Amino acid sequence: MSILDQDQTEAPVDPSRRRFLGRTSLTLAAAIGGVAVAHAQQRSQIHAGEADHSSSNPGPENAALLAENPNSNTPPETDFGDIGPIWYSFDLARKRVEQGGWTHQVTQRELPSSKDIAGVNMRLTAGSFRELHWHTADEWAYMLYGNARVTVLNPDGTIFIDDVSKGDLWFFPAGYPHSIQGLGPDGCEFLLVFDEGNFSEDGTFLVSEWLAHTPDEVIAKNTGLDAAAIAKLPKRELYIFPSDLPGTLAADRAEVGGPSVASKQQYTFKMLSMTPTKTSSGGEVRVVDSHNFPVSKSIAAGLVILKPGAIRELHWHPNASEWQFYLAGKGRMTIFMPSNRARTMDFNANDVGYVPAVAGHYIENTGTEDLIFLELFKADTFQDISLNNWLRRLPAQMVKAHTNLTAAEIRRIPIEKQEVIGR
Repeated sequence: MSILDQDQTEAPVDPSRRRFLGRTSLTLAAAIGGVAVAHAQQRSQIHAGEADHSSSNPGPENAALLAENPNSNTPPETDFGDIGPIWYSFDLARKRVEQGGWTHQVTQRELPSSKDIAGVNMRLTAGSFRELHWHTADEWAYMLYGNARVTVLNPDGTIFIDDVSKGDLWFFPAGYPHSIQGLGPDGCEFLLVFDEGNFSEDGTFLVSEWLAHTPDEVIAKNTGLDAAAIAKLPKRELYIFPSDLPGTLAADRAEVGGPSVASKQQYTFKMLSMTPTKTSSGGEVRVVDSHNFPVSKSIAAGLVILKPGAIRELHWHPNASEWQFYLAGKGRMTIFMPSNRARTMDFNANDVGYVPAVAGHYIENTGTEDLIFLELFKADTFQDISLNNWLRRLPAQMVKAHTNLTAAEIRRIPIEKQEVIGR
């Protein structure tokens, strides 16, 4: 069974864990030096109420929501200030259900911080179409389930047709007309990512609507169709609708003209089956950007798998903000921002996370199964900077002056970028 198919059964979070970590942090700080002790004492005073009756809540609570988000409700002692919203869930977003499937979205309207990227989650039953359309934003997609057939037309008149399955990607440039059809045995489900924060899946250019709003005599002149044929055209949007299953991929490609009209550009990519970009005892990372998927010039992505207890190391991204989608497992993330601000949130399957550009952060697997998530950026390349790597590339005296660590302690820090670190 694939790790992406495993049931995600999580152990309950020990509420004393944060208090234990807080006491441990203070002990380590005292060992480092006087300045660190003073800072730890100040932090302890700010958060002292979390450890006693001050944090009690005799009023009503949403127990299920609290269980899912313990670090948000009662944050670690290290959290301070406000950095804006960094979490939303597709499970809170309204579903638009049509005959043949459904869709819902998390855009800047739901997650105001995310101004560069919007996400859409869509389901198509076997044979059903997301109708012929185009839009103002580039479209990047990850197949979550099942099988689909996609088409996209190039401006030079060449056509791309391909089948995609779980773990595959596609990328359609803005303005390029395309379609998606669910295949057997049970259609498909996929995540769509757009490089516009305020993008709306309800605001796409649909071929059915265009024809419905074009005078019949113009359609006749343009297409050569007679009145009887024009009368059959839809009078309203199709959007998502059921249809018959197509023939084979080879048959469809041959029917439209074969190799002579086939696109030279490859618009799909097998992400999950590629060799991991980085592997360690803590998990693995697969990176797909314009280097290995040339058409994807505006979306760079990483598929991260963290083993229980592992972390995506302390790092930041110098070229873009980060939009995350959690596929499986349970984790937490802390984001650091100036001045003296930090926020920790918990994440579960179907959640969206957001990290402002150049903000320091980590992601930790706090569950008992693999934590699997996508990192997405409005950029042509995937770039990150490792805190460990930075500290070890500096002269030891410089690091000692900033951290109070000895040269021997500094040498314990990994010198190369780790991406993921085991427990």
